[in-house]
Amino acid sequence: MALNVDLSTYVRYHDDGTAHLELAVDGVDCAACIGDIENALGRLPGLARARLNYTTHRLTVEWSKGAFDPAGVIERLSCIGYRAYPFAIDDSEDIDARQARWLLRCLAVAGFAATNVMLLSISVWAGNASDITPETRDFFHWLSALIVLPAAAFAGQPFFRSAGRALRLRSVNMDVPISLGIVLALTMSVIETVRHAEHAYFDSAVMLMFFLLLGRYCDLAMRRKTRAFASNLAAFRAPVAMRLDVAGNATMVTATALAAGDVILVRPGERAPADGIVILGHSEIDDSLITGETMRRSVDPGGEIHAGSMNFDGALRVRVCAVAGSTLLDGIERLVELAINQKARYQRLADRAARLYAPIVHVTALMTAAGWLLSGASLHDSIVTAIAVLIITCPCALALAIPAVQVVAAGALFRSGVLLNSADAIERLAEVDTIVFDKTGTLTMPEPSIANISMIDPSTRLLAARLALASHHPLARAIAAATPGSTVADGAQETPGQGVRAEINGVEARLGSADFCALADDFGRVRGEDPEVSLMGFRHGEVTAIFEVRQALRADASVVIDAARALGFSIWILSGDRPDAVEHCARVLGVAQWRGAMKPAGKIAFLEELKIAGHKAVMVGDGLNDAPALAAAYASISPITGSQIAQAAADTVFLGDSLAPTFEALTISRRARAIMWQNLWLAGIYNCIAVPLAITGHVTPLIAAAAMSGSSILVTANALRARSLHSLRKASA
Repeated sequence: MALNVDLSTYVRYHDDGTAHLELAVDGVDCAACIGDIENALGRLPGLARARLNYTTHRLTVEWSKGAFDPAGVIERLSCIGYRAYPFAIDDSEDIDARQARWLLRCLAVAGFAATNVMLLSISVWAGNASDITPETRDFFHWLSALIVLPAAAFAGQPFFRSAGRALRLRSVNMDVPISLGIVLALTMSVIETVRHAEHAYFDSAVMLMFFLLLGRYCDLAMRRKTRAFASNLAAFRAPVAMRLDVAGNATMVTATALAAGDVILVRPGERAPADGIVILGHSEIDDSLITGETMRRSVDPGGEIHAGSMNFDGALRVRVCAVAGSTLLDGIERLVELAINQKARYQRLADRAARLYAPIVHVTALMTAAGWLLSGASLHDSIVTAIAVLIITCPCALALAIPAVQVVAAGALFRSGVLLNSADAIERLAEVDTIVFDKTGTLTMPEPSIANISMIDPSTRLLAARLALASHHPLARAIAAATPGSTVADGAQETPGQGVRAEINGVEARLGSADFCALADDFGRVRGEDPEVSLMGFRHGEVTAIFEVRQALRADASVVIDAARALGFSIWILSGDRPDAVEHCARVLGVAQWRGAMKPAGKIAFLEELKIAGHKAVMVGDGLNDAPALAAAYASISPITGSQIAQAAADTVFLGDSLAPTFEALTISRRARAIMWQNLWLAGIYNCIAVPLAITGHVTPLIAAAAMSGSSILVTANALRARSLHSLRKASA
């Protein structure tokens, strides 16, 4: 029976007669997949366009209304090895998408205005130093006003709206002084232009808006990526299920129609639509979407299977225990959402400074105007002096103090193999005192390798590799990868759940399980010596071998942990793997504190215990089962090989096979945060010197603008010192 899904509820139709469908694609693991998918779909008759977004793993297909059956897209993808699931963008993603488009328009307008006004300003600056006429200067100033004022009215909306909301709530944020500084700088510029003054400040206001909008757009892009991966997770659930009645007749129903106690059939190549217990059949299950474990798990009657798990070898009859809304996958999603919402309450360093900074500046300017009026000065002079105070204290330096360091430190992290997912990740990583590692895929390599390869004769390895190339089993892939250049054995046949056989040089060769290769006694002996290792046997006549396959520790795991411990970090290992396997890993790495068989909720509870004890922990993990803990931890890191939802929930992602980037993320962040505090102190000292001069009338608006720019240059120059922080890699080598 073909797997039919009603796609009509997912298709969106447009007024011009076209339609489009969004699909979440499972199996996209490299950039080459883009060409494979788009080229394959491009040959479908009636399809106008197919575009794959590699970042979100979303495929958008478009066609003329009524002239195309979108089910053909899913079938074609299945033929080339990809599984696609209809995807409906929820309201929150629509809101984020509209917000991103709006911010991008604001950024474009600010960039256009800044580019043109700077050209005019350069002409004025050069002319003031030579022979520009007052009429020409006034013309350039009015032309700048004509460009900047409408641009600022549009591009400044994100700041103005945010400041307005804060003021209505009787609060302040960084947007309040920024908005006030922009408005007053523009107002002062217009006044100075009317008075035929030599200087105006249109360029400073619009450049400030441009750089702040750029940072805000990047922050939103990070959050959209997180939401997209979380939504993909929902799409990867099986949308339908094959329910069996008491007579064994199959009926296709939606997954939401299942109830506890129903019996369903999960065929090879399908994901389980619900949690349940296997009552008939034997197969191997890929739980990587759920646990992050790359090894397949054998299931027999009585074994558990979870929604989202992929069935590979045999058909399974499963009695449903938990349906949509109460499955393990749903529980993980709820934990991730709850943890992310709690983490969102973290208040950034710049915002904390703004809560103190803004009221003091505004009161100072108001008291300056009042003081000059009481001393007998004119209203014009009092307002000009107050504006000079506001301009000289405009939070440009404060606004740049943190973002400038973040940008430079992010570059240093990138050179060290660390990518930032969160705008405030550096600040939180800098405060960490405890490191909590997952085991499988984090401390170990994500792909298995042969541990005893040096003990197996090369000719035997070559024969085994020829059989391994004909198998889809992950252990067989490890054997094939260990012997590159080998060719698949002619006539090789795979018996699901057992192994592969073929005749080589007139003698039958077998690669697979203990019984399949008649090596049960040898398997028992090896497992008695090392219960953690996975085994695959080989037999070619009288020649036998046992391949010991395991996920090897990352090469520098021990060095990194020792370096982190030397800096005072407390080290823990938390894993959902068997306690004996976790204990073995902890013993090899010299980690005294570890726990095994940890479920997602248990990891969150443990992190909460650390928090209550006064510790700030960074979670390092890669699996879907780690995602709630990654989101709940004070800070979090995931390898690039981790599951999509783990990467989305983490604050940072590290590249490559080395664990060193995790150490560097912490050390670089500590140094970067120290520079952030230095910048805040520099901005504060600048204000302590400049404000009294402005209050006493010794600073004109022109000098105030110059001083404001000077303070911004100072904090930016200090931030550039973070460029060399990537040299800390040597500390972990």
